[in-house]
Amino acid sequence: MTGRRDDDALSWDGDDDPTLDVGETPAASDEPERRSTDAAPAADSDTAVLPNGYTAVGKGSEEVRRPEPSAGHDAEDDGSRPSLSSAALIGLGIFAGVYLLLTVGWLLGAGRLQLVAQLFLDPIAFQITLWLAVAALPLWFLTVLWLTRTSASWMRFALLGAGAVLLIPWPFVLSGAAL
Repeated sequence: MTGRRDDDALSWDGDDDPTLDVGETPAASDEPERRSTDAAPAADSDTAVLPNGYTAVGKGSEEVRRPEPSAGHDAEDDGSRPSLSSAALIGLGIFAGVYLLLTVGWLLGAGRLQLVAQLFLDPIAFQITLWLAVAALPLWFLTVLWLTRTSASWMRFALLGAGAVLLIPWPFVLSGAAL
């Protein structure tokens, strides 16, 4: 095992401070030099650029500048979309599965009604209504995700739950109960 601090798994700002070494004391000439490096950066050196979403605080924070937005890049877009928590992602996955099952339910249930529906509807009209009913659930799911991308999570889940209740595949439910 070597005594070098470079071999450590983690290195932190200030690890090269000689006062942290066990058994060694800093020389008297090192102390003023170390203090001069803690001061604000010199005027001739480049000022630090702060990444988006960070705020500079403390001594010398007024000299830290923000990056200039590039062409086609809006500064408003950075951080405007809140990230989803793990529970929200799991909830979205569960709702996606429910919506997929309901879509298959509409496809199967409406297919069972084809003979009876042709007595009342033109076959082309039946096909149009069948595919509109099947497409209603994925359209609702994607529309809710798109319209609530900046809203609170509870609003997204409330609308997804309302859609799952409103778009229940009644032909599948009623034909399944009759068997």
